[in-house]
Amino acid sequence: MDEVLQSEESQRFFSLISMLQRSAMMHIGMIPDEEGMIHFNMAEAKAAIDLLDTLQTRTKGNLEEVEETILKGLISELKMHFVRAPERQNDIEAEMKRQEELKETFTSPQTASSDTLINDEEE
Repeated sequence: MDEVLQSEESQRFFSLISMLQRSAMMHIGMIPDEEGMIHFNMAEAKAAIDLLDTLQTRTKGNLEEVEETILKGLISELKMHFVRAPERQNDIEAEMKRQEELKETFTSPQTASSDTLINDEEE
């Protein structure tokens, strides 16, 4: 992207855009936070995306065509991921629950759920 963003002003502008993009991505569970945790905060993600929308509106006509294209594509992609985030959150939570149940099977086999493969009483 640096070959596209030739001016220092353009690079600083897209550094700001990148900060907002990372914030939105982190809050919709696409990238981990500083501690390596995945979390979802839809209000924060929406705020970051709304700020990007505002920047796009306020800079219209002041950006190079390629810069406008990059910004528009970035915002569209974030919005698409935002809409899918609740489903992603449900999938992650279901997988975490499954892993916890599996862990319980090995750490506390007496109390963990299990499946009966062969019932000796039926034979």
